[in-house]
Amino acid sequence: MESKTESTQTFQTLENFGHSLSAPSIVITPKTVDEIYQGVKFAKKNGYQIAARGAGRSYNDAALNGGGVVMLFTEMNNITSWDPETGLITCEPGVTLEQLWHKILPDGWWPPVVSGTMTTTLGGCLGMNIHGKNNYRMGTFGEHVVEFTALLPNGAELTCSPNLNGDLFYSMISGMGMLGFFTSITMKMKKVDSGYITVNAFPVYNLDEHLTAIERDAPTHDYTVGWLDTMVGGEALGRGQIHAANYVHGNEDPNPSSSMKLESQILPEKMFGVFPKSLIHYFMKPFSNNLGWKLVSTAKYVASLRTGKYNQSHAAFHFLLDYVPNWEKAYGRGGLIQYQSFLPKETARETWTKLIDLSLSYHLPSYLGVTKRHRPDKFLLTHAVDGFSLAMDFKVTSANQKKLSQMLQEFDKMVLEAGGRFYFAKNSETSRQTTEQFLGAETIERFKALKRRTDPDMVLESDLYKRLFA
Repeated sequence: MESKTESTQTFQTLENFGHSLSAPSIVITPKTVDEIYQGVKFAKKNGYQIAARGAGRSYNDAALNGGGVVMLFTEMNNITSWDPETGLITCEPGVTLEQLWHKILPDGWWPPVVSGTMTTTLGGCLGMNIHGKNNYRMGTFGEHVVEFTALLPNGAELTCSPNLNGDLFYSMISGMGMLGFFTSITMKMKKVDSGYITVNAFPVYNLDEHLTAIERDAPTHDYTVGWLDTMVGGEALGRGQIHAANYVHGNEDPNPSSSMKLESQILPEKMFGVFPKSLIHYFMKPFSNNLGWKLVSTAKYVASLRTGKYNQSHAAFHFLLDYVPNWEKAYGRGGLIQYQSFLPKETARETWTKLIDLSLSYHLPSYLGVTKRHRPDKFLLTHAVDGFSLAMDFKVTSANQKKLSQMLQEFDKMVLEAGGRFYFAKNSETSRQTTEQFLGAETIERFKALKRRTDPDMVLESDLYKRLFA
């Protein structure tokens, strides 16, 4: 192994985003394609498996590899070309969404799909094929990739697009980093006329209203997302707030050149210009229990009863997870896990009623519920349906861990019976049997056949892959 790769090699214990899982690994941080290949040769020579890792923002074990090698792509973070005339941009896989929008917004462009945090890397976004608040309209992240180049564990370097090596294109995107390494990604950005989005916020009083509003508003809005109060059942189950938003067009923004400047978008570091946001999670911690969070959710719902339209910057609307730095630490030492189910529109209401009722009966309520509208896509390991998703955050403690795992296994059975699907960036309790049931034997065999072709030595295996496929 070349010395330049050895100089970036360390031994670390890495965690998932929710701090509920950890694993010790040899961490290699390549800066070039050659250094990736040297890392692969090192792993093969010494009998290690490799997992790829970007920003480590997955809620589960997708970027962990206990006792093996983790290839950390944070140093391969160059934007190699940008054309503000066509909206085409080419980046290395370690480029973050934050770098991306900082580059393109001043020229009047925005990423067509983003996650709830701007710290995710493009390689990670493709490996999990992330979705945003506009999935029903713009699809997944991968649908906006023109082409990518990849290094396969077998040593081959190739270019993939929908029409060139299409089987790998539609499988590496969504493939959890288990078929090869993205080395360069070319995407098409979306033209925007303003740095603002017009948001219409309004309350909904139960789950029927909640899902009806999301489905009704999806065709006429660029973005739709719901907050669902998962702390209450009965007739109020599903109450919450909907945010339906549209791009600001034409002369609706009197000064677009100003609103698209970075200083108009940057999230403030202080609350009310005085209190550092980096300290807020300490003050959130006392409320991180069932009673405290029920009070918080009730207060949030009461506040949501005031409807209104307002303009909001792109960054403020999209990146809610970045408003409070280290907010996830408020959950305490055990951390949190997120459970996200994707259900057909015909079965979502009944199934989510059962899930929320069960969590309340277990006295393990979700502290946050987020809903979105979705559409199907062509990617091999897709999580998408013609329906809705509900993401639920659960606090993990040493006392509730076993009971929580049992409850989430029951969740899986209900979701599967309702024709639902799951997302590999979340759901750390998903079993191999659940995966086989929702993906189907044919899809899994197609994926494993590609893996035998690209990775004959089975050198790519994350903890997630071993849990679900190996």
